[in-house]
Amino acid sequence: MIIQHEYPLHMVEHSGFIDFARCLHPHFITMSTNTVQEHILGIYFREKQNLLNLVAGIPGRVSLTLDLWTSDLRVSYGLLTGHFIGCDWKLYRRIFNVVTLPSPDSETAFDQAVAASLNAWSSESKLFTLTLDQSHANENAKRNLRGLLSIKNSRILNGQLLINSCYACTLTRLAQDALGFVRETVEKVRDSVKYVKTSEAREERFIKLKQQLQVPSTKNLIVDDLTKWNTTYHMLMAASELKEVFSCLDTSDPDYERPPSMDEWRQVETLCVYLKLFYEAANILTGPLYPTTNTFFHEVWKIQLELMHDASSPDLFVSSLTKPLHEKFTRYWEDCKLVLAVAVVMDPRLKMKLVEFSFPRIYGEDADNWIKIIDEDVHELYLEYVVQCLPPPTFIEEGNEAVVKTDIPQDDGLLPNGDIGFSDFDIYISDIMNGQQMKSELDQYLEESLLPRVQDFDVLGWWRVNRSKYPTLSKMASDVLSIPVSTVPADSVFDTRTRKMDSYRSSLKPSVLEALICAKDWLQYEHSEIPFGTTEEVPGTIVNTQF
Repeated sequence: MIIQHEYPLHMVEHSGFIDFARCLHPHFITMSTNTVQEHILGIYFREKQNLLNLVAGIPGRVSLTLDLWTSDLRVSYGLLTGHFIGCDWKLYRRIFNVVTLPSPDSETAFDQAVAASLNAWSSESKLFTLTLDQSHANENAKRNLRGLLSIKNSRILNGQLLINSCYACTLTRLAQDALGFVRETVEKVRDSVKYVKTSEAREERFIKLKQQLQVPSTKNLIVDDLTKWNTTYHMLMAASELKEVFSCLDTSDPDYERPPSMDEWRQVETLCVYLKLFYEAANILTGPLYPTTNTFFHEVWKIQLELMHDASSPDLFVSSLTKPLHEKFTRYWEDCKLVLAVAVVMDPRLKMKLVEFSFPRIYGEDADNWIKIIDEDVHELYLEYVVQCLPPPTFIEEGNEAVVKTDIPQDDGLLPNGDIGFSDFDIYISDIMNGQQMKSELDQYLEESLLPRVQDFDVLGWWRVNRSKYPTLSKMASDVLSIPVSTVPADSVFDTRTRKMDSYRSSLKPSVLEALICAKDWLQYEHSEIPFGTTEEVPGTIVNTQF
């Protein structure tokens, strides 16, 4: 209960809790904070071992995100979360570590935290990518992280193992910039909404006036939460649809002052067009299941195209609003387009076709060059997986030379009775094939027809079913489709402020704090999954099977 609801450990010593427990059980034996702490650590170590077993058995690699929390004690905390595909071909997202960072501005703080996490989870050889937000690290810190990643893993995807920008954080900054561009207008609308919502009598007059004016909107007014930008978007959308009521409100309520003008309402309507674009792109992160990486390319290129087009709009208000947004989002697009494009190629409904469709609209005459780069990078990454899957050569010494030993049996072409065997036929087939280039799994996959774009398509399920057809390519797809683009959890996607550790939790020992946060994350899956290693096969659960 303390882990799940984040209650303070010392609540077990509160007289109110003790009285409540004794009402339920008169012989309830009180316990100390230290005893509770021991129980929490016991739960943490038990669940950590279960997760260690799970991570040790996965066929692919692990990608990490690094999220930064602040506190009033001038100490920061790094939350490292692992993303990976399990043996059941389900996407897993688990907090690995909570690392105390006394000096988060240090150039080595983050790479030390990442190295410690990899060591704790025995994942040095499994690291694939690392995602953090650009606001958390300076260039030197990012350079150190790239160095660490290049040591721990091969420099795949042209070295873009480090994703500098969090998807959700980028959209939040765009939304905040857009709202800030018309700050006074937004304040006027907020004041108008507050005026109506803070009095039942005024709200009744507002509803009666809406009925008299026959305004068809079904939306209800809400007062926004300044820490969640999506609530501001919903407030503006509802108020905009009810602007006629606000415009006439002063006639029935003389105390209502400063109604937005019609020009200001037009600004709000234009603003909501872009807030809707950002909201819909961010909202895909709020579902119960974390989306696979192929989901994001379409959202990102759509925003890039929209902002690029509107930045040169003849409408001065539109161009002034969108030009700085486009400049900021272009930096994100250039940082992440390669990873997102490779991921969308692993979607059998889209493959290279969405890249070929979208790039001409973004890059114009340079599109062919960029499409070629994506295609080459996909093939380069695939070749790395081909090399990894090759069996290591065996060397034997013959005299002073080392000769590669092959297990292929030698055949002189004759059967024991002297008849012609199959070796001549093999040579015949080999001569034919030498004149033809063998198609790789990747090329076969790309040449096959696209699947229909059904809404609830399970891309991981498709690769699970087709892993025997594409044994090497499916391993690459497994790793690529689990690359995280966002560092924040679903309940923080729209946050406008950096997450903050409260003063009580900051006062706990680092080991206890880590146990509380990690155990809460792990325990939420306790009843939905059977322990790793069981032989009982249940749909949607983990079973101990080979890749």
